[in-house]
Amino acid sequence: MEGLRARVDYVLKHNTAINKSFKFLASTAVKAMGLFVPMDNKAIIFSAHSRKYNDSPRAIYEYMITLPEFKDYTFYWALDDTNVEIPGNAVKIVPDTPEYFRTALKCKYWITCVNIERSLKFKRKNCVYLNTWHGIPIKTVGNMAEGRKDYDFSHIDYFCVSGDYEIDLYEKSFNVQPAQIIKTGLPRNDVLYKTTKDEVEEIKKKLGLPLDKKLILYAPTWRDSKDGGKSYTIKPPMDLAKWEKMLGEKYILLFRTHPYTNKLLGVEFNSFVRDYVNYPNINDLMKISDILISDYSATIFDYAILERPIISFAYDCDEYGEERGFAMDPRAEMPGGIVKTEDEVIDRILGMNYEKEVAAVKAFKNKYLTYGGQATEKCVKKMFEV
Repeated sequence: MEGLRARVDYVLKHNTAINKSFKFLASTAVKAMGLFVPMDNKAIIFSAHSRKYNDSPRAIYEYMITLPEFKDYTFYWALDDTNVEIPGNAVKIVPDTPEYFRTALKCKYWITCVNIERSLKFKRKNCVYLNTWHGIPIKTVGNMAEGRKDYDFSHIDYFCVSGDYEIDLYEKSFNVQPAQIIKTGLPRNDVLYKTTKDEVEEIKKKLGLPLDKKLILYAPTWRDSKDGGKSYTIKPPMDLAKWEKMLGEKYILLFRTHPYTNKLLGVEFNSFVRDYVNYPNINDLMKISDILISDYSATIFDYAILERPIISFAYDCDEYGEERGFAMDPRAEMPGGIVKTEDEVIDRILGMNYEKEVAAVKAFKNKYLTYGGQATEKCVKKMFEV
């Protein structure tokens, strides 16, 4: 089922005519369904990245279930895996099913970091819709991508930003209007502003990681399918035996791929290269890591909150820029620029000037992360007029 949906998503994304026809017909059908579904003023639906229990909607949900004013609300979570354990008494529903669309129509409040309407248009007049989005873009998104002019978020009520850089970008990419913007930061990142040494040690112990070695988190972004949507793979140009030989005495390398990547090639895990591909909470991995290696992932902005070294291993920068495009120039904007080879990455780690690296990250943070730290509370107050 997941493979079929991935291929359908690929076709809809890459075929404008089919995409347009599908959206019109499906939106019309769901709107017609809404004529027979009464709205529940105390019902809230949550949907997150990759249809999992994660990201900013998770942070908002876990905050709301602690508040007495929401004790008689009904919470719904859209999840591919309805067996996943989550706190509270949320009702779990499978996305892209008739039940899902009926539930979305019923709920007065929508909270997501991607979308609720599943690329359709059926939001009702009295529905209150918060979209936190899922990261500050380095690469092009929405209508900035080649062949896409169909994104229109102008009907969303509230849209989160972490800095002024994003405002113009989201207007161009999603047709987000100035009145929709709320300057809160991302709710999922609130905990990063409050990270403590005791918490870091506690997470390391929980994950069985040694306390006497430094940790490097490798978190590359998503690459588009090369086989018509059958798979979304990544094969980093890394000789991990070399990495272990050069770095293994002092470091451990944690691998965490993008949620949409479904196949990691050329990597064998061991005591040096650890598998955290499917670990559910990337914030844990960021908190405990001494260095981040990424490329064009929004994780770079999240990690900058911690003010620790970041290395942009942009080995396919020219190719990726040609195929996908960049919203900003990573060569100019990434802390310390970019590096293209694994040897450059290893050399930078071994010869690291820590103070210089941190200073570059702080400057990056100050430029792009103007707002944040209390986003969850601010979003809830805004949505519910508290």
